Amino acid sequence: MSSSQGRDPDRLLPTDPAERAIARELYARVAAHPIISPHGHVPVDLLVADEPFRDAAELFVSKDHYVTRLLHASGADLAPLLAPLDEADRRRAWRTLAENWHRFAGTASGYWIDEELTQVLGLDTPLTGESADLLFDAIAEKLAQPQFRPRALFRQFGIEFLATTDDPLDDLAGHDALAASGLGGRVAPTFRPDKYLDPDAVGFGDAVHALLHQTAHETTFGGYLAALESRRAYFIQRGAVSTDHGVEEPLTVDLEPSEAESLFQSVIAGRADAAGRRIFRAHMLFQMARMSVDDGLVMTVHAGVFRNHSTPTLATHGADTGHDIPVPTSFTRGLQPLLERFGLERDFHLVLFTVDETAFSRELAPLAGFYPSVYVGAPWWFLDAPDAMARFRSAVTETAGFYRTSGFIDDTRAFLSIPARHDTARRADAGFLARLVAQGRVTLAAAERIADDLVGAIPREVFKL
Repeated sequence: MSSSQGRDPDRLLPTDPAERAIARELYARVAAHPIISPHGHVPVDLLVADEPFRDAAELFVSKDHYVTRLLHASGADLAPLLAPLDEADRRRAWRTLAENWHRFAGTASGYWIDEELTQVLGLDTPLTGESADLLFDAIAEKLAQPQFRPRALFRQFGIEFLATTDDPLDDLAGHDALAASGLGGRVAPTFRPDKYLDPDAVGFGDAVHALLHQTAHETTFGGYLAALESRRAYFIQRGAVSTDHGVEEPLTVDLEPSEAESLFQSVIAGRADAAGRRIFRAHMLFQMARMSVDDGLVMTVHAGVFRNHSTPTLATHGADTGHDIPVPTSFTRGLQPLLERFGLERDFHLVLFTVDETAFSRELAPLAGFYPSVYVGAPWWFLDAPDAMARFRSAVTETAGFYRTSGFIDDTRAFLSIPARHDTARRADAGFLARLVAQGRVTLAAAERIADDLVGAIPREVFKL
């Protein structure tokens, strides 16, 4: 993508002149490297249908919970932001963002939107209440052009690998269609079984019965495990490389088969108390690791988020509408049963993500610095921002180095933000490496190799690409 006027080419790089010069060189090495995106939420149907994006509201407001949550905190009503009914409503949603744009100064989402407007869409007009309608129309004109349809942008962004997030019972027909379409880069499904493993998930019982029915397995714990294994095999046949587990508590428990059978029957019948449901979740996380050892899927755990913190918002607008909040998270004791059994398995890859920054240096780096199976996941969700990325490197590197981390993941539904987010990580890492070079802690040659590997060899190794 060609740079648009008005953006500082040294943005996010260090301000110290010596470090900035080194960072420029390191960033230039990787700026145009292909994007590897092994965890995200872009729906495969977006690329299969290849329909033009509708307008600015769809791109930057209604599908972006980073945006809607801060607008809501600033007094805006969520309903017209999340589900605008017609063009007039969508224009008003965009205008709401424009009129509150000053509130996004210094935020990661504000930076990404600036990048998308200038670097992807080539628009330099500052976003304000006065310019909202002008920009809404200018964006619509851009989106009507063939080069701004999803597949064209996929190629323009230089995406080599993109993972979606998929329900275990999805037939993955969209992935089959895309694989035959000649897209260029690889798009793979990701096995996300949370609602089939957590008795407290909405619709858990119905989900388990649907799983057993579709796979023709009996309502026993053994049948339940076999059903999950068969669906994992189905995903692998269609190119999946990983599973994803969104848990509040990274707890694992190894139960005897008879205990597991009894607990399963109690859970599926709705008789298990809160303690029993917690143990069941923990045992199923353990079982997911066992299955990954058997079938080779990389296991990613995104832990430590209190989902749907606002009950009124959940009732009115549903889940995934911006009211998930991080909680303190501990891994060492909770994962010990899992790591005791599987942690030394050489082909087992366990990638641990957190939004509790205190866990990086206290637990995750030490775990990844010993267990060959464990990798520290990149800054995620509330932490995928420049300063947090620098804190992550400082917290992890002295114990685990660079090569026990996952490589960047963008974790996004906002398709146009993918290159902005990866570019942010490349600039932040270039700045961190430049400081190490300037301080004489690593050589320039070593930093150059690390910069290359952070966007290529490392994510390929971790996700077995």
